[in-house]
Amino acid sequence: MKAKSVKLVYFSPTGTTKKVLLSIANGITSDRVECIDITRPETRKTPMKTSEDELLIVGVPVYMGRVPALIIDWLNAIQAHHTPTVCVVVYGNRVYEDALLELKKIIQQCGGIPIAGGAYIGEHSFSTDATPTAAGRPDIDDIRHAEEFGRKIKEKLQSVTSISELSEIEIPGMYPYRGDSTLWTVDFISVSDKCTQCGICAELCPTGAIDPQNSSKIQVEKCITCCACIKNCPEHARTMKPGLVQDASIRLHTLYSEPKKPEYYV
Repeated sequence: MKAKSVKLVYFSPTGTTKKVLLSIANGITSDRVECIDITRPETRKTPMKTSEDELLIVGVPVYMGRVPALIIDWLNAIQAHHTPTVCVVVYGNRVYEDALLELKKIIQQCGGIPIAGGAYIGEHSFSTDATPTAAGRPDIDDIRHAEEFGRKIKEKLQSVTSISELSEIEIPGMYPYRGDSTLWTVDFISVSDKCTQCGICAELCPTGAIDPQNSSKIQVEKCITCCACIKNCPEHARTMKPGLVQDASIRLHTLYSEPKKPEYYV
């Protein structure tokens, strides 16, 4: 069988998940690729529908070994009609635990047919110049791996005439899930006088936690500690305050310095 089009759905505050999915799509070499970025709040207001003649690729970052709680409701509202689906998670070189299995089960409950799964490494949200963790990932080797994954997906689809001929993929993980997707509520961002109020941080924030008129004002209860505002500030005016998140950055740098390798299941 051949998919008429490919839909890429990704939640990607710092761009790593988006980069992985685009690389997978490059390996598939489809003429029709549609990108659906659900990072910003307004993009998660409309549910998505897919059909059995499309290929759906869903990518999410791993939060505490789980699918981010922020996007669970949107994912559960997907209306897939026997749509062949690829599940992808991106983690910061620690562990992805049950996130890939959780994503697979969500897709199944929405009517999708998981035909492949992948776990890739992206620079950790808490990575800094002083305490880097998976800095620069996904790198060129990760990109090549993702493109090869795309080619394997294409070969699998072309090997059958109907989605019903494909057997269910085995994904590592445990149920009940081990991790807790509840995020920290913590005031951890320091804004210096280098801030020019350009508004980039507010525009990129996936929860709308930053006041667009005064970027030093942050609704802590909305913040998901993705650090997109820190990593994308053109003036480097935003940094981590001493405390819980900075301590975690140091701990990750110390304990998870050995580079992990991406995996896929087809």
